[in-house]
Amino acid sequence: MGAALFMWGYMLDLSIVVVTWNVRDLLKECLESIYQSAQGMTIEVIVVDAASTDHSAAMVRNSFPAAHLIECDSNVGFSKGNNLGIEVSQGRYVLLLNPDTRVIGSALNEMVAYMDAHPTIGVIGPQLLNADGTVQSSRRRFPTLWTGIFESTWLQPIAPRRVLDRYYMLDFSDNQIVSVDWVFGAAFLVRRQVIDQVGGFDEGFFMYSEEVDWQKRIKQAGWQIVYYPGAQIVHYGGRSSDQVIAERHIHFQTSKVRYFGKHHGPLAGAFMRFYLLAHYVWQLALEALKGLLGHERQLRKERVRAYWQVLRSGLKGS
Repeated sequence: MGAALFMWGYMLDLSIVVVTWNVRDLLKECLESIYQSAQGMTIEVIVVDAASTDHSAAMVRNSFPAAHLIECDSNVGFSKGNNLGIEVSQGRYVLLLNPDTRVIGSALNEMVAYMDAHPTIGVIGPQLLNADGTVQSSRRRFPTLWTGIFESTWLQPIAPRRVLDRYYMLDFSDNQIVSVDWVFGAAFLVRRQVIDQVGGFDEGFFMYSEEVDWQKRIKQAGWQIVYYPGAQIVHYGGRSSDQVIAERHIHFQTSKVRYFGKHHGPLAGAFMRFYLLAHYVWQLALEALKGLLGHERQLRKERVRAYWQVLRSGLKGS
């Protein structure tokens, strides 16, 4: 990023980057909440539309003409989409925000003010809420290999409690400001100096685990990452990825393999890939058997098809 852009960046308080794919109505609610929340700040809103087919781009042009709209020719994914937005952003801070979110009250001002008061903090994550107002767990410690074996797999119900309690940071209250390893990618604020120093997302992660990888690099560069419940944002969750079930499984698990290979070594990455593929072999066989026995045959058929696509992918990323 050139010096001219860096200087221009400091003329704006906040850049908000929203990468969206086929969630037009949620995107509209998200953008409305941004403009209502950001009172007294100079902001820019950058919407990166990843080739939506639901007229999301037209809605942004018509309803939010002040927003900077980037229209992609294909679904470029979360990492590249955010990098495209970050590249043109000009704020002192950059907020990466999912389109299936709604900013509550003065959350944007609260996060910027806290960052201004704490110059050693590179990233801050708000408290995420479910649609019913309950707290959505959104702060984590970095995953260990044991975490990867159990978390978000079919073995999670039998995981040793200490493994997941550590990972989910259950030793801290949801309402406590705390230094963390990483916060959820649905909403987090990044200092401009961090981006200049560390760079953007690793685009080898299409989606999932990209925010873990980025924040690990940010912490390794000496910056602090903080969970800040003084700011709240509603996160409806998974509305884009729910539209493509098999692809969601593939992207999630491929990213998991990439993360462990990148940060724990190639042997750990290879182990994780074959371990996860074995899970899908087992689940495919189980679903096929249930279908043969006549138990919810259509559901079993859909799951077998999805799991077969995962196995065909080999969970081989870029």
